[in-house]
Amino acid sequence: MTRRKKKKLNSLSTNMKIFKIVITVFAFSTFFSCNKKVETKTEATKEEQIEYTTKFEPTWESLKKAKPAKWWSTGKFGIFIHWGPYSVAGYKDKNKGYAEAITNHMYKKPEAYANFMKKKFGATMPDFGYKDMVPMFTAKNWNPDAWAQLFKDAGATYVIPTAEHHDGFANWDSDLTEWNATKKGPMRDLVGDLGKSVREKGLKYGLSYHRERHPNRFTLDFKVYDKPFDLVAEEIKRMPESANLYGPFEYSDAFIADYVARWKEMETKYQPDFMWLDDAPIFYKDSLNPQVTKFKNAFKGMIADYLNTAQKWGKEVYFNNKGKHLNFPKGVGCREKDNLQMESIGAPYQNPATLGVSYAYMENEEINDLYKKPAELVRLLVDVVSKNGNLLLNIGPKADGTIPKGMQKRLLAMGSWLKVNGEAIYETTPWNVYGEFYGDIIEEDDVIYNKHSMRIHELEYRYTSKGKSIYMTTFQNNNSILLKSFKNIDGKIKDISILGSTKKVNWSLTKDGLSIKDSELNNFKYATVYKIVIQ
Repeated sequence: MTRRKKKKLNSLSTNMKIFKIVITVFAFSTFFSCNKKVETKTEATKEEQIEYTTKFEPTWESLKKAKPAKWWSTGKFGIFIHWGPYSVAGYKDKNKGYAEAITNHMYKKPEAYANFMKKKFGATMPDFGYKDMVPMFTAKNWNPDAWAQLFKDAGATYVIPTAEHHDGFANWDSDLTEWNATKKGPMRDLVGDLGKSVREKGLKYGLSYHRERHPNRFTLDFKVYDKPFDLVAEEIKRMPESANLYGPFEYSDAFIADYVARWKEMETKYQPDFMWLDDAPIFYKDSLNPQVTKFKNAFKGMIADYLNTAQKWGKEVYFNNKGKHLNFPKGVGCREKDNLQMESIGAPYQNPATLGVSYAYMENEEINDLYKKPAELVRLLVDVVSKNGNLLLNIGPKADGTIPKGMQKRLLAMGSWLKVNGEAIYETTPWNVYGEFYGDIIEEDDVIYNKHSMRIHELEYRYTSKGKSIYMTTFQNNNSILLKSFKNIDGKIKDISILGSTKKVNWSLTKDGLSIKDSELNNFKYATVYKIVIQ
């Protein structure tokens, strides 16, 4: 058989696999339309059972009824992971921005990467391109059990790795593309192996899926029909197989079907607890195009099928609604945006925050220790939770599977704080107000400020609550505190204590608010939590 015939048969085989999975999606939808009730593997109250057996239709109105999974609402703190062939480079022009964006930027501004590429790889595009980083993404030192233990020690309750980024490389054992981690690069199932380790530690496991931008990743702009950068086209000419990595470059019916099929394959193989979808700029860049309408409708069906299928599994799942311009109508999934910082208490949301600026590994951030300091991260977690959110803190491992020491140090610092103060985070809800602050915005000498930094005032307090307890977290080592939010508090204060301390707290309720003075704060580390018990 000739090579050309073999290639044609392989293409037909792949298309048949996509077709079969798409048919499976519709089969599941049909099944759930005929079966309103499904067996669950967990006991539930009558009210919960009604929620748990909801039949979701592929409409925004129906999807708005999907409520946050209880494990997500109570867990508060998750780990996000950006890891792929882009981790090999660990770089973006001038060490600024997101390192994972090199997949587009190296072709958009090749002159800016010429010196870097020649120094790091000995050649530049088209002689050496993104496709050539794939074999160097080895994960040779990767230990998924060690990763899972680190995440548990950090105090995280769930983990969401990147299953596929905009580059088109699948980190799971896929039958739909040869550009996946079991056939190239690591030669192992990164998604499956990590999921097994994470779940053995008792953590929930979601998957992030970023393929909605893939048709425009190796093109100049967000268009429904586009053509690749000239350098990409030349690489494809020299290595035709790479067309299946770099392309397609259009939101065709075939791409939409493949988009749904890839998620369904992951859903079937790994039963993710969370469906994390990146924002789709094409939704607002070309909103009236018929193909964009088809793509949006595909999202409705895919999400509804996921929610309905999860009921068959007997587990609660949830999903996000990402972007400055939200993918979906407000109220569908949890609101999410890069480094999202809210100014008030609102609907449940999630902040996928970076340790530094980049999501993927940026060598310069590690070498120069440019990550947020532990106190910043603790304050960020408390701030997010006080406003009814979850913190999804991102790490960017190296291509060999090691997590940089600077990242490990931050995660373990958060874990040590949460061991003492986790009561004020897990299973809490917002109080009457998220907090209060006084004085001017300050600049701390040991903080490296960037556009993602959370700025604080001279005095800054945050509140969370649980039952009869209100938790007040102070961001400063201040033993003379006046909390004006308690001026008109309902009920009487029964007791005030400091989490992790046996020292007596001297307090009084005055006409100006709750006064706390002369407390023992010699052990102040990152932030101190006062537990205020109401009768």
